Amino acid sequence: MSDLNEVGERDGWRCWLCDAAVDPDASTNSDLGPSVDSYSAAKAKKGGAVVERLAHRACNTMKGKIAPVVPWSADLFVVDPSPIFESVERLKAKGGREIVARCPDERDATQASEWLLDRLSRLAPGVRFSTELKPGGGQYMLALRVD
Repeated sequence: MSDLNEVGERDGWRCWLCDAAVDPDASTNSDLGPSVDSYSAAKAKKGGAVVERLAHRACNTMKGKIAPVVPWSADLFVVDPSPIFESVERLKAKGGREIVARCPDERDATQASEWLLDRLSRLAPGVRFSTELKPGGGQYMLALRVD
């Protein structure tokens, strides 16, 4: 297992699950304290390397009980958003593209696209994603693709 400070510095002291700041000085016994999560990606199960990521202790503990939930920002106007974590795992495993949300107009779709790409840069570093905005039916579809 890597040193907590090394993982924290690499991840910019942000929790990979909730994307909120992690206090490097907080107690590791505190719910909001730092912990290293040894996340087993699909590739890791087939002999690849295990990914170590920074997480709040509470987020890390909950991930052990239930599947990780990576929330969409409440500041975005998205309709029928797909679960981010599951979409990322499917796309990493199979490739292709997937519709992940609908937005009422192009401006909202652009904001959601920019936010999603920024969020995925921390959620799945090393995986290159791109988005497509497709108009149709009076709304915009936001599609996510692995490059």
